[in-house]
Amino acid sequence: MADNKVIYSKDVVEFTTVAYEYCTFAENTAKYSKSDFLKVASKMLPLLYVKVSLLPRVEPELDDVLEDFVDEFTYEQIRSAIRAKITRHDDYLEVFKDDMHLSEVPIDAQISEDMADIYQDLKNYCERYRMGIDEISHDALAEVTENFERYWGQRLCNALRALHAALYSGDDLSDEKPVADDDNTPAQ
Repeated sequence: MADNKVIYSKDVVEFTTVAYEYCTFAENTAKYSKSDFLKVASKMLPLLYVKVSLLPRVEPELDDVLEDFVDEFTYEQIRSAIRAKITRHDDYLEVFKDDMHLSEVPIDAQISEDMADIYQDLKNYCERYRMGIDEISHDALAEVTENFERYWGQRLCNALRALHAALYSGDDLSDEKPVADDDNTPAQ
């Protein structure tokens, strides 16, 4: 049986609040100017990192797989909106791939994909937590912390590095024409 003291603890509630704010931010990307989006994202990601790193490590209790709430269409909407917002600053070179030292060419990554991956995991977590079923909240906590450690924690750090480079590059951060997803040419 799930421990209410853990799933409703101060650290879990604060993380859940920040996770919800991140999801709301990602869902409302279009409402921000490019400059404001980059500024908010560069503040929100470190806060999210701190809050998730304070979470207690718990083991799943249920045998069932948790329901996902973010489908491929929603993921792609979030990713595309972020890409359209940050335009030419979306792409960066990945340096933390395990096999990077074997590659003769740089590995390209995108802030928009990193942020959409984070969104997907956090939105699923928030929706499960919001259900108010202690066992599901407990297992959602177990999954989000494991996914952070194994996957999206590094993506968060990589995206933050790229956001920092964009913010302090001296580039004009005024809104631009969106970049097309397929060939990095401006969309018509």
